This record gives sequence, C-alpha cells and structure tokens, in this order.
Amino acid sequence: MRTCTDSLPAEAGRGGGRGSSAIINVGGIKYRIPWTTLDEFPLTRLGKLKSCHNHEEIMDVCDDYDVSRNEFFFDRNPSAFRTIVTFLAAGKLRLLREMCALSFQEELLYWGVEEGSLEWCCLRKLRLRQEEHREAQREDAELSSLPGDDQAPSTCSDEGRGAGCMRRLRDMVENPHSGLPGKIFACLSVIFVVITAVTLCVSTMPDLRAEEESGKCTQRCHNIFVLETVCVGWFSLEFLLRFIQTQSKCVFLRTPLNIIDMVAILPYYITLIVDSLSMREKPAGSGNNYLEKVGLVLRVLRALRIFYVMRLARHSLGLQTLGLTVRRCTREFGLLLLFLCVAMALFSPLVFLAESEMGDKQAFTSIPGSYWWAVISMTTVGYGDMVPRSIPGQVVALSSILSGILLMAFPVTSIFHTFSRSYVELKEEQCRASRHKPDSQDSTKSQNSDDSQETDHAYPAALEAAVHRKSVAMASQKALESRRSLKP
Repeated sequence: MRTCTDSLPAEAGRGGGRGSSAIINVGGIKYRIPWTTLDEFPLTRLGKLKSCHNHEEIMDVCDDYDVSRNEFFFDRNPSAFRTIVTFLAAGKLRLLREMCALSFQEELLYWGVEEGSLEWCCLRKLRLRQEEHREAQREDAELSSLPGDDQAPSTCSDEGRGAGCMRRLRDMVENPHSGLPGKIFACLSVIFVVITAVTLCVSTMPDLRAEEESGKCTQRCHNIFVLETVCVGWFSLEFLLRFIQTQSKCVFLRTPLNIIDMVAILPYYITLIVDSLSMREKPAGSGNNYLEKVGLVLRVLRALRIFYVMRLARHSLGLQTLGLTVRRCTREFGLLLLFLCVAMALFSPLVFLAESEMGDKQAFTSIPGSYWWAVISMTTVGYGDMVPRSIPGQVVALSSILSGILLMAFPVTSIFHTFSRSYVELKEEQCRASRHKPDSQDSTKSQNSDDSQETDHAYPAALEAAVHRKSVAMASQKALESRRSLKP
C-alpha cells in the first residue's frame, strides 16, 4: 500500500532533509539505523534503500513507506532482522537457535547479505543442513518420478484398498511403533538374528567341524542345518516383504542395510547350489583336492553369515546413529587416515634404521615390515611382537606413541559432536514415527491454533502499524479526490 504519493521529496530515501537516520519497521518492531551505517553495505537491501531517489524506487525495495515519519515497513521475520542489524553494526553474523537454518538463509537472501559473512561454525552448520535438504529433495524426486495414482476411475476403489494394505504392510515392516504387528515383527527379526549368531558360533566347535570334514551328518549337524534353514527362510520372507512395500525398487536395492541383507542371505542358497553340483558333477580322478576346494568355498560362504548381526541396526538406535555418523564424518575419517599414513611413513624408516644399526635386526627386517609396528604403536595397542631394543629405537617409539595420541585426538571432537547431533535427530524422528496418525493430526491442529494465537500476541505492533498505514492511505485518497473535484 502506497501512502502520500504526492508529497515525497526527491531525497527521502537518502535522508536529505529527513535527518541522519531512518526508522526501519520489521514485523512491528522499529529500528533506528543511521544512514552512515549502510555506507559499507551498498549491495544490501537497506543499502539500496539509501540510494533511492523517488517513491517508485523506494516501493521496489520495501513493502510500505510513511513519509510523515520517514518510516520504512518490511513484512519479514523480526528475529532474523535483529541478527542482521547486529551484523551491520558490529560485523558479527550468526545463526539463530530458534530458527531453521534454511529459513535464515532465505532471510539473508532477501536482505542481500552474503552467506560467507556467517561465522565459520554457523556456516558449516548451514552447509550441512543444505546438503541434507538436497539429499531429501533428491529422494523425493526419485519417488515422485515413479508411476502415480492417476489410473482409471473404475479401479479407484481397488487401488484404495491396495494402498491401505501396502500402508499397513509398510508400517509393520518399517515402523515397530506403529502397533502390535510391527512390534511382533521386530521381535521375531531380532530373535532370528540371535539364533543365527548362536548357530554360527556352535557350528565352529571342534567336534562339529571334525564331523563336517569327515563327511558324516549326525543329528546335531542336522539340527543346526534345520535352524539355519528356518532363519534364512524368515530373512528371505522379510526381505521380500520390504521389497514389495517399497515404492522405489532402485532406491531400495541401493540402501546399505538392504545390501547387507542380500550379502547375508545369498551365501546360503549359493552353498546349496554348490553342494548339489559338487555331488553330481565331481570330476573323475580328482580325489580329495576337489572336495577340499569345494569345502573351502562353502566355509567362506558360511562365514558371510556373520553379516546377519548387522541387521540389528534396523532396530537399534545406537547402531543407526553410528552408521549416520560414519556417513557424515567421511571427511574427518579421511583426515585421520591421512595423518596415520603420514606418521607411519615417517616413523617406519626411523625405527628400521635405528634397530638395523644398534638393535635387533631380526624383528625389523625392512621398512615395509616396520609399517605394522608403526600402526600398532600410534594406535597405542602394542601387541609386543615387534619391540625396539636400542635407545634410539625406543626414542622413536616414544615419539610415535605421543604423536599417535595427538593425531587421534584432533578429529575426535568433531566426530563426537556429529554423533551427538545425529542421535538427537534420530531420536526425534523415532518419536514422531511412534505417534499415532490421528493423534498427530490432532496435535497438528492444536499446534496450528497455538501458533496462530502466538502470532496474534507476538505482533500487536505490526497490526497497529498496518491499521495506521491504512488510515493514512484512506485519508490521502480522500484528499486527492477532493482536490480533483475542486479542479475545473
């Protein structure tokens, strides 16, 4: 709404004849800002406001303008503008705890403040939030590219029933807090994982291994095979149900946990196929060598069953937090690996030279052979298989241990903060998923009503200013009409 269009001086925007400061009204909160403060920020919105020459230019920059009070109105977030005013005055720009980082980025874009002006910690947080937002948008785009519900009207009822069944199936296999079926499904999954781990441990006992190598199938071996078959059957059924209920099959197959499921399930079926083929197509005259090779392949495939333990990450918030932390801290882990490699390349030649000249030559035979000692020493494990005996070698060992402690401590702080933040995020997401849908709808309605009440109480000054501007505009319009009526 434009006010007093016929009485605006040419220098209103620059303060000529209007004093040395301007009143900036943002969301009902007024700020008196000197024009000289904006000299260092000519590209910001307020800096452009200073260089305006007429009313049209001013209205392109702000939402409204009161010429009588030299007051500029902006319908924006007052909390974010308070931080921007602090930046204009003191040069410090930080994110707000009570405001989303992406929303604050939009405020910076509106006021013409560059993101690079943020403090490094806040800028890092903003970059992380932008990366998460882009990843979420990419997943949404992949899901939206799938065939939708735009089918023939005659099949709407069938699709509705099918969608309801798929939604209940999705809640059962993905959300243990959705109800009793989800809890039972999660408990059965954990029980079968535990049974598989125990079976794998029992199958490595010496007496069972001797029976397996001799080719005899006793009752104990048969029982273990039956347990393994039942567990693999359950895991196959669970994987199939998850694959059916998912909307994007490609995204499902690229998920790390689903890849682990396939790696853990497939060895059982491959073992059955290899075992059956080895019994049918045994080459003539191959002797025991062929059986030993087949047995080695089978043992390697069976050892892959240990990946079943990783399935617990579906039901463990701690393991999910660990995986999310590893994914977010790839740069920190890479930096830690770089530190260890550089230190290993430095201390291995030193300890080799020291021990080859003055110590035990049998332990440190070469520089590559000393890499193992350097890694074990810097990580403060110390197996004791390679020990420097000379004084120079012990000095090098002490230096490697101290440097290892320091190098390990550098990235740990950042990794710890990422782990804490990831745990809080997953905990909040789990709490949201545990709420029932009707309760969530009621809470959404109540939250919207509370937000509207808070808005009504938080911006009384903004409402008052809007009413004042409207009354001024109506008065000016009536004055213009009366002047036009008086003209011949």
